[in-house]
Amino acid sequence: MPLFGTDGVRGLANGLLTAELALHLAQATAVVLGQGRSAEARKAEGRRLTAVVARDPRVSGEFLSAAVAAGLASSGVDVFDAGVIPTPATAFLIADRDADFGVMVSASHNPAPDNGIKIFARGGTKLPDIVEQRIERALEWDRLQPTGAGVGRIRRFADAEDRYVVHLLGSLPHRLDGIHVVLDCAHGAAAGVSPETFRDAGATVTVIGAEPDGLNINDGVGSTHLDVLAEAVVRLGADVGIAHDGDADRCLAVDAQGNVVDGDQIMAILAVAMKERGALAHDTLVATVMSNLGLHRAMAEHGIQVTQTAVGDRYVLEAMNEGGYSLGGEQSGHVIMSEFATTGDGLLTGLHIVAEMARQNKTMAELASIMTVYPQILVNVRGVDRERVSDEVVQEAVRSAAADLGDSGRVLLRASGTEPLVRVMVEAASEDVARAHADRLAEVVRERLSL
Repeated sequence: MPLFGTDGVRGLANGLLTAELALHLAQATAVVLGQGRSAEARKAEGRRLTAVVARDPRVSGEFLSAAVAAGLASSGVDVFDAGVIPTPATAFLIADRDADFGVMVSASHNPAPDNGIKIFARGGTKLPDIVEQRIERALEWDRLQPTGAGVGRIRRFADAEDRYVVHLLGSLPHRLDGIHVVLDCAHGAAAGVSPETFRDAGATVTVIGAEPDGLNINDGVGSTHLDVLAEAVVRLGADVGIAHDGDADRCLAVDAQGNVVDGDQIMAILAVAMKERGALAHDTLVATVMSNLGLHRAMAEHGIQVTQTAVGDRYVLEAMNEGGYSLGGEQSGHVIMSEFATTGDGLLTGLHIVAEMARQNKTMAELASIMTVYPQILVNVRGVDRERVSDEVVQEAVRSAAADLGDSGRVLLRASGTEPLVRVMVEAASEDVARAHADRLAEVVRERLSL
């Protein structure tokens, strides 16, 4: 199995992900990313490479980020240690500090025992697969081992949070005065910076999930446990709730009645607002194949094209870069606003949707009603041969279901990239119809593709 997954290296801390592996990954990264033209130019000028290193607050991040910093410094890279900050803040600071690359130690929405290492290139962009593969191969290469004045220095990045907050506030089209926001920071990386930023933008802020102790990240709070936020919003009579995940690269919302506003609805709100301001490049939104049919229909009504990608924010970002688009994302709440960020940014997204409430003088429910969410049923069929998903009987069942649904629904069959399972997704005008078709298709997949 390759070491790098869809979002860096991730696994059980001190299981797969040891201090030794973190150290060697950092050294391999210094070898590979130190070979580019800009890096060579710096070396020719007698300057060392620089890197930003940060982490989320899970306890294992303390020793893993220390190992990463040690690996880089031992390879002659100067390290700016930004401490606990969100993943998108790390990406922004790499560009803002004109660093050669950066490393974020985080497992995002995973439970506390897990951790991960995400590597960003110059400019704060995610690495292409081919570069990750080179870093993985470089684990077997000779390491850079300068001595004396050639070794790197590790310095505290003292104004990291301030730079990020100023950047976020400068992106806003409207202040948030008069809006009561409940923030759920998932006991994660947003706990320190998100409340401050929303308050500076003018909002009245109530905070939950903002007491990280290293072990409670994502534990019953955050974007994967929205019931806690919904209860708080309704109980307090707040206008809106915003939920982050552990490393704050995603955002989901809750309206004043406690109803969830997912990533598709958030993208719809932002897309239409950006088009009105002339900020939606090519009048196009980038979304994955899992985005709701309701999003496609709402965008069509507003003259906005939707470009579809495979599931994963890295594929969304690739399509955005290739087409020069300014907005894209996933139903899960990863939203990329390329004018201001190189990756999904939960704080940026949350600030902008609340800003639209203030600018348009509308409730979150009114904004979210821009699209009708079609019932979506997802069935994971396990213990099957995912390589045979093109089986003609299975495909005929898909075509039959699609024909039955017509324009009022959608069918998607997708093989998992990592597990022996096939995902069956059906959307329809009613949940009963979607469930019936999904169960029928799942049974065909089970019968035809069983191992």
